[in-house]
Amino acid sequence: MNKQEIPDIIISRLPIYLRALRHIQGEGKLITSSQELGASVGISAAQIRKDLSQFGEFGKQGTGYDITFLIDQLREILKVERVWNVAVVGMGDMGHALARYQGFSDRGFRVAIVFDNDPAKIGGQVGHFVVRDTKEIVTAIRKSGIKVAMLCVPAAAAQEVTNLLMEAGVKAILNYAPISLSVPAGVRVQYLDPSIGLQRMTYYLD
Repeated sequence: MNKQEIPDIIISRLPIYLRALRHIQGEGKLITSSQELGASVGISAAQIRKDLSQFGEFGKQGTGYDITFLIDQLREILKVERVWNVAVVGMGDMGHALARYQGFSDRGFRVAIVFDNDPAKIGGQVGHFVVRDTKEIVTAIRKSGIKVAMLCVPAAAAQEVTNLLMEAGVKAILNYAPISLSVPAGVRVQYLDPSIGLQRMTYYLD
């Protein structure tokens, strides 16, 4: 089965499995089962087995999964066995937090460059980064060969910045702006809007 045939919903669950496996491994365990993994992520054991079977056979009935091996396999499938350099655009509160966040490095990502269009911020320091002008996005990202970006700009500016990122060769955008982006085939956008998550939960409240 090729990438195009595997449903995106399955791909979206693989990082969840990977995170849970790391946690179980941190408890000193060497082997886990689909039942244990399912209990830790709130997904049925049958669904986990079905998801993993899309990519091969990783466990044996009655013995379970070798945790280290399965972690390595999932990292390879998700292409995070290497480190991806990431650009962050927008140095507001969210951009600041992402630029300073230390948890990306052991998950396959490294913030490498940050941008803003505010003259008061350009040239300033955020963590150990010097803030670059958004006018430099195309040349700076092309030079760096960066393929992944996180977008933390106001909704009104999001599409314009996205166009620059695509011109620069970015193929994956994590969008924190509360707006849908227009991108061509071959460019992936993941949306993260906390208000949507909150609204989904409040439906269940009394």
